[in-house]
Amino acid sequence: MATAKCGQLGRLFHFTDDIILGMSQGGATIRVAVPTLVVWLYGTLVLAERRSGYVIILVGSLGASGMPVVHMTGAGTGKSSGFFFVWTLIALGVTGIFSLILSVRGLRSLQWGQPR
Repeated sequence: MATAKCGQLGRLFHFTDDIILGMSQGGATIRVAVPTLVVWLYGTLVLAERRSGYVIILVGSLGASGMPVVHMTGAGTGKSSGFFFVWTLIALGVTGIFSLILSVRGLRSLQWGQPR
């Protein structure tokens, strides 16, 4: 679950950098980002070891692992040449893929007959 927490931190850095670089408006991004990160954090911490927590982490990890692809294939790449921005995208992609792998392993290890 620690990887999912690192992924959330990477998302926060990423959203901050998007706003600073002018790639997105702060108000609209924050209204979507904050509830999304709260749900992902809740799934990571409160619903740990439960099927619903693994599913929340799985969905969030898919989004995190797709973030570098979206930004490096044309969505605002003209302004995003900063070292920190690119480093954050790489870190977000790595933690997203690793969280995805861990959540799939966690879901597969659960017995489907158990109430968890």
